[in-house]
Amino acid sequence: MRDVAIETRNLHVHYGNNHVIKGINLKIPPKVVFALMGPSGCGKSTLLRTFNRLIELNPNARVEGSVKILGKEVYSPETDPVELRKEIGMVFQYPNPFPHLTIFENVASGVKLNKLVSSKDELKERVEWALKKAALWDEVKDRLKDYPGGISGGQRQRLVIARALAMRPKILLMDEPTANIDPVGVQKIEELLFELKGEYTIVLVTHSPAQAARVSDYVAFLYLGEIVEVGPTRKVFENPEHELTEKYVTGAFG
Repeated sequence: MRDVAIETRNLHVHYGNNHVIKGINLKIPPKVVFALMGPSGCGKSTLLRTFNRLIELNPNARVEGSVKILGKEVYSPETDPVELRKEIGMVFQYPNPFPHLTIFENVASGVKLNKLVSSKDELKERVEWALKKAALWDEVKDRLKDYPGGISGGQRQRLVIARALAMRPKILLMDEPTANIDPVGVQKIEELLFELKGEYTIVLVTHSPAQAARVSDYVAFLYLGEIVEVGPTRKVFENPEHELTEKYVTGAFG
């Protein structure tokens, strides 16, 4: 289905006896910023991790229902999670570049591991392209042999984004990517989202209604493992259908 990048049907997630995601049905269009918002502990990050099967790294997790990425059933026995993750980039809450690798090597690491280019020149071109896409090239082009510990938190997060983009994914999953960086870094990453959404489907987890309102095209409001409301961002914020949604987006709780 060309009009749907990610689709879930009757999706449930359990951690042992804890029922975290409860029967979620969701369709995410391609090449938009889709925000998953809600208070802490509502299931946002868990839902995000079902999309690329990172949820399976938790031995107590159990997934029921369907998740389709670009029409392909994610939890089919025929689906190789390693191959799946090549198409789905992931950016976490805490900037996590590899500290023992240089800035260049950080961006190049996945490309080299998966043998996505055939020469050193191609690798250099891919790294430069990814750093430019992540709006970081001008700031680090003379520091490619330095280690990431010497750059700011916001720059490290954009370096991680560049590392994900270098794999040429179709989808980017972002789990509160601006929660632990400075305000300048937040602004640059939010600006970056506007530029990237023309080429990628971006799913953004945020606990900030204000951020969801600023950067997303569509939004889903989660509460206690269920979707309370989903739709175009402007509509959800300006004319919410549910009282709980209105309370959340106006800051009455959360």
